[in-house]
Amino acid sequence: MKYRGLALVLLLCIAAIMAAGCTGFSQSSRANLATDTAPLPAVAEKSGGSYSGDSWSGSVVTAAPTMSGTGTTQAASDQKIIRTASIAIEVSDVTAAADALKSLAAGKGGYLSSTSIQKTGTNRYYGTVVLRVPAAAFDDTLAGIKGIGTVKSVSAQSSDVTEEYTDLAAQKTSYQNQLAQYNAIMKKAEKVDDVITVQQQIDRVQTELDRLEGRLKYLNNRIDLSTITVNLQEPEPVGGESGHSFVAAINEGIGGFLGMIDALIILIFTIIPLLIIGGAAYGIYRWRKGKKPVAPVSAEQKKE
Repeated sequence: MKYRGLALVLLLCIAAIMAAGCTGFSQSSRANLATDTAPLPAVAEKSGGSYSGDSWSGSVVTAAPTMSGTGTTQAASDQKIIRTASIAIEVSDVTAAADALKSLAAGKGGYLSSTSIQKTGTNRYYGTVVLRVPAAAFDDTLAGIKGIGTVKSVSAQSSDVTEEYTDLAAQKTSYQNQLAQYNAIMKKAEKVDDVITVQQQIDRVQTELDRLEGRLKYLNNRIDLSTITVNLQEPEPVGGESGHSFVAAINEGIGGFLGMIDALIILIFTIIPLLIIGGAAYGIYRWRKGKKPVAPVSAEQKKE
């Protein structure tokens, strides 16, 4: 029993060392993918077999696959590409165009992800439609969209996520093997403290595994189904945004006439105080000038 407990503690120590090594696994795997010269670290798992005394008899399973120079060709042949596009088209009827886009996506094996149609104050409609279609039908769907109306602008992007995807897949395999190993250790644990310690490691590994699987699921969805955003708009009416209107022209004329009258009224009421002040000053000047004494005329001036 003493040796059995000692062996259990030894296995827990080995598992802890392997878990610490997994922390640097992500960085090392990215370096291996970039240089393609060193293999990914392998995590060994004792699977099957039996536990007897202080020894374990069973086979060793390699958790993470190794990458060598020959892996470059395989990675290139299995690239993970996310394709997206944005296109603006002018159509005569936005609502009808949105229905046509929905039918187009369904015909290519995709679906209408979202749609938004709004109306302007001049009764013009515009909207945004988001399509999700299989990656293989991306180009055909884009060509079909261009045929619905007049293309105003178009842009397409391709994002290569092969490195991230390969890295996540390798980490997932590593965590799966760790989880299997911890579960094997749990079956041999007898002490309560040992059970609690192993369970904590199982919960930690399971949390990381769920996170990786969620990210891989998201990437798979984006890779398998491309996203195309279509901006729809109706053409402007002849004569401008609202077209020509004689009533509007008459109203603008009346408005201009009334505006001129308003300007004259403002000008008059602005000048009136100035006129009052000027008139008062002139009146004072005339009054003071009238009170001055008249100089007497000399005899010489009279003879002249």
